[in-house]
Amino acid sequence: MKKTLLYTCLWVCSTLTVQAQLALDGSLQQAIDRAVEKSAALKNQRYDIDKLHLQRQGVLNTYLPRVEGSAMYAYLDNKLTVDVPTFSTIGGLELFEGKRSFDNSAQAFHAGLTAKVPLFTGMQVPNGAKALQQKIEGTNYLMEAQKDDIVKEVISSFDQIALLNQADKLIVESEIRLDKETQRVEKAIALGLAIPYDRDKIKFARLELNSKKVETRGSRKVLYQKIRYLTDYTDREIEAVQYELTPYLIPLEGLNAAEKQELKALESFKSAMEYLIKKEKGTFLPTVGAFAGLSYTSLFDVKTSSHASFLGLEKDVNLKLNELTISPNWMVGVALKWEIFSGLERKHKVEEAQINAVQMQTKIDDTREKLELLLNHNYAKYEVLLEKIAIADQQEKIANNNLTMAVKQYQQGLITVSERLEAENDIYKAALNRVNTLIEQRLSAIETITTTGQLTHYFSTN
Repeated sequence: MKKTLLYTCLWVCSTLTVQAQLALDGSLQQAIDRAVEKSAALKNQRYDIDKLHLQRQGVLNTYLPRVEGSAMYAYLDNKLTVDVPTFSTIGGLELFEGKRSFDNSAQAFHAGLTAKVPLFTGMQVPNGAKALQQKIEGTNYLMEAQKDDIVKEVISSFDQIALLNQADKLIVESEIRLDKETQRVEKAIALGLAIPYDRDKIKFARLELNSKKVETRGSRKVLYQKIRYLTDYTDREIEAVQYELTPYLIPLEGLNAAEKQELKALESFKSAMEYLIKKEKGTFLPTVGAFAGLSYTSLFDVKTSSHASFLGLEKDVNLKLNELTISPNWMVGVALKWEIFSGLERKHKVEEAQINAVQMQTKIDDTREKLELLLNHNYAKYEVLLEKIAIADQQEKIANNNLTMAVKQYQQGLITVSERLEAENDIYKAALNRVNTLIEQRLSAIETITTTGQLTHYFSTN
């Protein structure tokens, strides 16, 4: 056994010096692709990215001209009172004596087009657009990390089904052997060569097998429901996914967490914050814009009436203006706006953005350290499980040999029925332990590579 274990470990070590490749069966790959396509979380992240693209385009659209049209009609009706200081002429005639009142009415119409376009915004627009672009990249990285989780979830679920298949197979094999033992014991009891205790012990063992069958049936039902949720597969499609359970092998060296998607996402978000700092600092600079306009203005049907006295004569005066129109009225110019002091509001916003950037850098450093620790932990677990596979293989072989010997010895009356059934349980435990260790090793390899952010180099997903 020691020699076999040593040879196995040497073979594993020699294999690990080659670049790893986590091979996938075609049907399993299709299940992963279906899960990626169906994932609601990924769909929502894609929508988030689409919204960020629209926001970025909206910021860049600031440089596009804004054209406004307006039209107005008004009816005017007012009373004008004028009190001008009295002026005396040389001849003693007083002019503008007392107040004068004028009753006015008119109609007015105005229409115009105005175009405005910013020429300089203190670099707020380009920096704001770059900040949103960095957010888009960060969200893309998070979406890739979500894909890795889906890959792991799908593979783990189908591996668990493989474990249940192995359990069902072992149960059937045990039932066949126990049926033969039951027939032999019944004959022996009839001949007085065995006691009912042996038969009852075998019956009890069969009941334990039935209990295991119920457990596997319930676990299978839960797994099928989970896979249906992940992939929308029917039961027939789930059962069609068949593949051989083999260890996943990854390289001994060159593993690091620098390419982890979550870490890249944080770095992108930090870059976005740095651009936001530049954007806030741009508010200290003036903004310059150009404008142009064309308008039509008309005042028509103007009527003015008043009561006037002149040289002792009293008379009503009625004046009328048919039209006063300004058209076309062109206007072109450049405007500058500079908010010199804003009550320290801009200063506080810049400081707040700088604090956010420092917090993000602290989070990046902490995340990088945690990922390195997690990578070392996952790889150490991977190595342990890889060695345990060889041990589990030997345990299953020994359990098989022990079962064969126990069957023969029990038939010869050399061991008790309890010892015979204990060997039956041992083979069940050893076989399941081997498969379960293999599944744990595969999951550990996936988690290790996921920590490096390189899972997409091994598994092809949409």
